[in-house]
Amino acid sequence: MADGRMRGAEQTVTAQVPVPRSNGAESDGAAARPSSPTKATSAPQARPWPVAAPVGVDLGTHEVLNQVPPLAGYDPLACDPALVDAVRQEGAADALDDLAVLGRTLTTEQAREDARLANENSPVLRTHDRYGHRIDEVEFHPSWHRLMALSVGWGLHGAPWQAEPGSGAHVARAAGFYLVNQLEQGHCCPISMTYAAIPALRHDPDLAARFEPGLMAREYQPGLARPDTKSGLLAGMSMTEKQGGSDVRAGTTVAAARSDGTYELIGHKWFTSAPMNDLFLTLAQAPGGLTCFVLPRVLPDGSRNPIRLQRLKDKLGNRSNASAELEYDGAIGWRLGDEGRGVATIIEMVSMTRLDCVLGSAAIMRAALTEAAHHVAHRSAFGLRLADTPLMQTVIADLALESEAATSLALRLAGATDRGERELLRLALPASKYLVCKRTPAVVAEALECLGGNGYVEDSGLPRLYREAPLNSIWEGSGNVTALDVLRAVIREPDSVDAVLAEIDAATGTDEWFDRGVRELRTELRSREERRARRLAEMLALCLQGSLLLRRAPEEVASAFVSSRFLPDGPWRTAGTLPAEAHARALLQRITPT
Repeated sequence: MADGRMRGAEQTVTAQVPVPRSNGAESDGAAARPSSPTKATSAPQARPWPVAAPVGVDLGTHEVLNQVPPLAGYDPLACDPALVDAVRQEGAADALDDLAVLGRTLTTEQAREDARLANENSPVLRTHDRYGHRIDEVEFHPSWHRLMALSVGWGLHGAPWQAEPGSGAHVARAAGFYLVNQLEQGHCCPISMTYAAIPALRHDPDLAARFEPGLMAREYQPGLARPDTKSGLLAGMSMTEKQGGSDVRAGTTVAAARSDGTYELIGHKWFTSAPMNDLFLTLAQAPGGLTCFVLPRVLPDGSRNPIRLQRLKDKLGNRSNASAELEYDGAIGWRLGDEGRGVATIIEMVSMTRLDCVLGSAAIMRAALTEAAHHVAHRSAFGLRLADTPLMQTVIADLALESEAATSLALRLAGATDRGERELLRLALPASKYLVCKRTPAVVAEALECLGGNGYVEDSGLPRLYREAPLNSIWEGSGNVTALDVLRAVIREPDSVDAVLAEIDAATGTDEWFDRGVRELRTELRSREERRARRLAEMLALCLQGSLLLRRAPEEVASAFVSSRFLPDGPWRTAGTLPAEAHARALLQRITPT
């Protein structure tokens, strides 16, 4: 840097510093030399030393050029035709006007600032008050509460369960949840768990009647109070333990029946997100085996249920959301379902949270894509706007294809939920969760790279998305667990295989490469080897995506997706390696925010 090559980026201000003439008395460390009587002497040439410029002086180094304007204020529906088309296809077209309002609300400067602040100010555990009383409370930043109030107010939690099946309510909710996830992901966890708790609660009509009105209410009321005194409730789940992880049957928490029909639970839970919710579905070993229970944070008599928060997790991402280790110190709860049927009871909740994993990952992809497309539309390099360079067009187009395929598949699953297509969901849901959630980190990394070094800096927002990207692949069954669930469904539930193949076959005959991929899938379905479970899950989800795009997407989207994902050498290259026939410029224009 001393040779001046960085002159355009970092300049040094120099000044001529007066140097006093030497009188022979000063030296630089050597003995002073007497002046020659016959030869004139002169002062040594002064070397210019760098000095700081006076405050307020324009150094000429900070003229701001070639910068991308703020993204706040764009319309997320206008640049996401895949979402709009899917909402229409799945029977919720009437919701599009409301979704447009929600979308514009989420892109305001205030909303984006709340997302930033909620993540930069992580929740804090307060186990005791100043007097030493046990309180087990979590303190959140005000931005967290504003985000929660927004999502609850829009009915993205339990509200859709009030509607009749097939009304499109779950599709509209899925689209809204997808939009909110693009803003901030952490607060979506309690929203998702509340949504998923209701079908599980319906295993007990009395408990459902007791809690459903609060769980469906569009009012956010934080703080600890008796559930029957609150205008709105939130639910969570608490299943994993230290020794078991995904193997919930290995749980050691025990539940003993009491004379009043409740149960007393003693044990621990290793990972409980949103511990300040009002009630939790949890698993414990009852006399009849592993059983599901509902535990309130505050008991009917107004006392605090002895659910002791031990510490909050220091997580990679999802930092706005509290996740706790807790102990049940004689906690009181109600049994949900029969003793010994705990997994069968809570699986309804797991299925719905898996749907939200797919929606959330599709949303993270879309958020990263939006940032990248916006950047390249306004940034120039080497004399060209980045969006006009063929290679950058190809990279963004490839990311757009992944995003559109994920969005279309996620909304199709929401439509299946709305219409009660249980056989399709049994297999399509875990397969979709596997592939979409696995692809998200790679998509976000490529989008981040489109911003260069700016994308690696926290101010861009991309690092937060990158930290968030792996979460949904882990939550509700990490890769192997989900892939093995796919294999289990293939072996045990042939009706689910038939339902998924019927969905895929609806597009056969439209593209030879897609047809070839479907034939390979059918061969894989007959294999049923555990070591190939991941391959099976990939192929199922990929064929579902291909079928949906071939039937519903514009030709430039469908042809580019199939030609890049179904060729014999496979789709798993880096982004930006689309075949020549891909309509990269059209794909870029389709998804760029304005």
